Amino acid sequence: MKYLIIIEKPETGYSAYSPDLPGCVSTGSTTEETEVNMREAIEFHIDGLKEEGYDIPKPLSRSSYVEIAA
Repeated sequence: MKYLIIIEKPETGYSAYSPDLPGCVSTGSTTEETEVNMREAIEFHIDGLKEEGYDIPKPLSRSSYVEIAA
């Protein structure tokens, strides 16, 4: 499955989350590290859901950019 992740740049480092997996977050020093860490967090999150007998959320989110004159 493919899950959308959002990577943001706060004051220090980077943080990421997936809109389809509430509570699943990660951080990193670079965008690349954050993406790797988020992949591991998603795998861990899904393993935990399976272990507890919960359904695995289907990836439903998508992204798009809108161009405007600024």
